[in-house]
Amino acid sequence: MKTYAQTINLQNDPDRIARYKLEHTRVWPEVLAQIKTIGIQQMKIWQVGNQLFMYLETDDDFDLKRDFGRVREDPRSVEWNRWMAEEFQERSPFATGDDWWAPMELAFDLKGALGEPTH
Repeated sequence: MKTYAQTINLQNDPDRIARYKLEHTRVWPEVLAQIKTIGIQQMKIWQVGNQLFMYLETDDDFDLKRDFGRVREDPRSVEWNRWMAEEFQERSPFATGDDWWAPMELAFDLKGALGEPTH
């Protein structure tokens, strides 16, 4: 299993933030299925203010640059992501290229610091 972390901002509007959170309690089934299809085993998103942090656990052969974009192979996922971007999100100031989410670098790992296996 591999892990990844990414960040993005939401539009700084309490009503939109509340709606974003509400919509994520009822994600479309096709979107959930596509996330699993591309090799993501677990996805968690945390929020503070207008900042989001996304944590991913993936198959061992998953590559963020290669595989995360494969969600676009499903039309409903394309629709969902466009809706999220247009209505709720703001591109992370740390994102590069055409990306909206910015990959985060691991700054600390307790198990690694203790010399324990990290997987």
